[in-house]
Amino acid sequence: MGKVYTSFWNVSNLFDTSLTSIGSDIEFIPSRGWNTIVKNKKIENLAKTISSLHKEQGPDLLGLCEVETESMASELLAKLPLEKEYAVADYLDGPDVRGIDTCLLYSRKKFRLNSLRGYNANLRYPTRDILVANFTLLENNSELTVFVNHWPSRAGGRYETEPWRIAVAENCARAVEEILKIDQKDLENLPVDLRYDEKALSQLNQKWNRNILLMGDFNDNPYDRSVLNYLHATPDKNKLLNWDEIFYHPSLKRWPTNRQTDKHNYLFYQAYLFNCMWSKIPDGTIHYIDGLDLFDQFIVSRGLLHGTQKLKINLDEININKNTQMDHNLPETSFDVRDRNKIHPMYKHVPMRYEYQRIRQNGEFEDLSPGRTIFTGYSDHFPIECTIEVL
Repeated sequence: MGKVYTSFWNVSNLFDTSLTSIGSDIEFIPSRGWNTIVKNKKIENLAKTISSLHKEQGPDLLGLCEVETESMASELLAKLPLEKEYAVADYLDGPDVRGIDTCLLYSRKKFRLNSLRGYNANLRYPTRDILVANFTLLENNSELTVFVNHWPSRAGGRYETEPWRIAVAENCARAVEEILKIDQKDLENLPVDLRYDEKALSQLNQKWNRNILLMGDFNDNPYDRSVLNYLHATPDKNKLLNWDEIFYHPSLKRWPTNRQTDKHNYLFYQAYLFNCMWSKIPDGTIHYIDGLDLFDQFIVSRGLLHGTQKLKINLDEININKNTQMDHNLPETSFDVRDRNKIHPMYKHVPMRYEYQRIRQNGEFEDLSPGRTIFTGYSDHFPIECTIEVL
């Protein structure tokens, strides 16, 4: 039985050095200190961590966010081990106002890419697409659909921005159900009482159990409303039922009252997903305001949870990788609780963001954080890892 090593990482502002009319020109331009030397060192640091994931195995599938252009994804790919034969899964240049996108790298030794598309989240301002890629695993011809997410940030306030993440959660849930449920036109050709028809139930369950993996920076924790109540990503395995169980379940919402059929219930029933990250709480992947938050997550469909279609998530191998990029890699002399010119020891336990010498608008150099040197760090997020078992 083989394994698919899968990772996700918000690599934090991986911009090129070209000038555009909006987006990175605000900060990430040569005149502000973001030059080729700085960019190349950032890529070198990222590649070092990526190569070390999964106990030096490296990922077979790697979701990324905050990558500005396809050329930046390609430059990063060029620094990764050749034996994986990585490829970029058709980088899509999305509408995000800052110019940062999601992307996906995969090993051509493991996967064949069948399709890729971007789902636009319908907000009043341009934001990141949800990237959806369908693969065939070459080892056993199983299918896997991967969603790469980067939901709207909390900049402006957690509760003030929450409606934006809820809106994206609904868009993401709709895209998931397009894969897991048959459409209304095909449903019309099935018997009215679906629960009594074995052939129809088999057809519904076959789609319902497709392998889907959602990964990303959701900018909310697993227990926040957008993820738990709108995406329906739950820690309760008992909610992920087959249709022959759902139709008989006492909690099934019935509409319209006393005139409903199984077809009505099928259309209105909302799919549950399983959130793999609850076991990691209270640990986190990003230091936000008062402590670590678990914004980066793996979420799976019923099929991938139970292994009904030749792939199964290994819940014992969900990991937040902190091995290479915490501040404890700095000399102990960099830390002191009383010295304002040094780093508070609490920051030993948070991601070590990438720092370089920025230039202010007036031409002066900005000071680096206390205890730092130029070109330190990686990202303000830790990468996350999971393993998919090949059955």
